Amino acid sequence: MADDVWTPRVKNLLKAELKRRGVSYRELAEKLTAIGVPESERNIANKIARGGFTAAFFVQCLVAVGATSVRLDD
Repeated sequence: MADDVWTPRVKNLLKAELKRRGVSYRELAEKLTAIGVPESERNIANKIARGGFTAAFFVQCLVAVGATSVRLDD
């Protein structure tokens, strides 16, 4: 599959995980800063909206919200 298929899928995985945990972008910014990854709420919103973020950012977000696993199904 091409990136145009994978990018929205990964973006939706992150959004779903945040929603499951009830974490807003503001709270995510605070949690990322707490683990040494300073990001503004606006920067997070932009990254997630365009789906243009690195695997490292994806994992940092998961760690920040306390995720220990990722659901790959919808």
